[in-house]
Amino acid sequence: MENFQFYSPTEFVFGRDTEDKAGELVKKHGGSKVLIHYGGGSAERSGLLGRVRASLDKAGISYTELGGVKPNPRDTLVYEGIELCRKEGIDFILSVGGGSTIDSSKAIALGVPYDGDFWDFYCGRAVAKAALPVGTVLTIAAAGSEGSGDSVITKEDGGLKRGTGTDLIRPRFSILDPQLTCTLPAYQTACGATDIMAHVFERYFTNTTEVEVTDRLCEAVLLTMIKETPRVIADPNNYDARANIMWAGTVAHTNIVGVGREQDWNSHGIEHELSALYDCAHGAGLAVIMPAWMEFVYKHNALRFAQAATRIWGCQMDFEHPEVTALEGIKRFRSFLHSIGMPINFAELGAREKDIPALVEKFGIGGGRTGGFVHLSAEDIAEIYRIAAKAEL
Repeated sequence: MENFQFYSPTEFVFGRDTEDKAGELVKKHGGSKVLIHYGGGSAERSGLLGRVRASLDKAGISYTELGGVKPNPRDTLVYEGIELCRKEGIDFILSVGGGSTIDSSKAIALGVPYDGDFWDFYCGRAVAKAALPVGTVLTIAAAGSEGSGDSVITKEDGGLKRGTGTDLIRPRFSILDPQLTCTLPAYQTACGATDIMAHVFERYFTNTTEVEVTDRLCEAVLLTMIKETPRVIADPNNYDARANIMWAGTVAHTNIVGVGREQDWNSHGIEHELSALYDCAHGAGLAVIMPAWMEFVYKHNALRFAQAATRIWGCQMDFEHPEVTALEGIKRFRSFLHSIGMPINFAELGAREKDIPALVEKFGIGGGRTGGFVHLSAEDIAEIYRIAAKAEL
């Protein structure tokens, strides 16, 4: 196990009707004038925004609002939010929505006190020194942004999708009411579940040895997702299954399951180019890319993939040929994703094999290599896209 520092200061408030605590939590964490940032009309139609407003009113906290966040959140709305916060003297951002809304809120939080272009933080030109505080009311279990210091934004000019990470944008509090996820369509639920599983697998496949505690934590989260995802798709109002998935999504990305071990985020990076180009759901893109990445890299450590196959997918270990067990585990992962309604290849996702050169170019490593479990070249990434394009059950 490697040396590590673990920092997770977010206050998590979990359970039924906890959104009614939004006002008191904003006040507790120092907010006095709030930007309520949200996505589409569902938050209004469901009455959630009304309950949040009532909670802020009760706490005596003034607020202004900015809606319109889309999946794969755009830089254009971030700029609008930064200007609005400056104009209104906002000192706290309350994100009401899923990962896209939280990521957009974090970007606004970084941009308000910064003299330059917030995009500097996302393209590596600057390191953040300050940010407005952020709180969240989560409406979908997926990205884990409610407990992380990460944010991903799409730049509309050029279709670039890039991320940044700093503890400055870890939410001060996150309200997690599983009831708020019960109205999600099955496809969106499955996309979220895929993203959660990807967050764990990106930590699980590591070159670090002697990490039994975090191996077992990863496996526990994955087994939970395998059990609970089909249950909520069959019965969207199953509160207990929704609750387990919501907490799994948070645990998956606070990094408690990833400390002390080298991690690999190449699948996320490779997928980001798909969702930037085609505006597909991030989880759907991961469903296509993650098994393809596994097929490309498994020989690097077939025993670790065989361990995943036996412990997570229930495969029988072939001690003489562990690569056979490894491939069976990957096959079962892809079959599971298909069973919950996820695409498994380019055609089902709406992507085109002819665009692979453009996807690789936008990935932007040129003649270099990425880091991670296996260091990938541009040609390696192209081959992963080709595997993904033609994947079958």
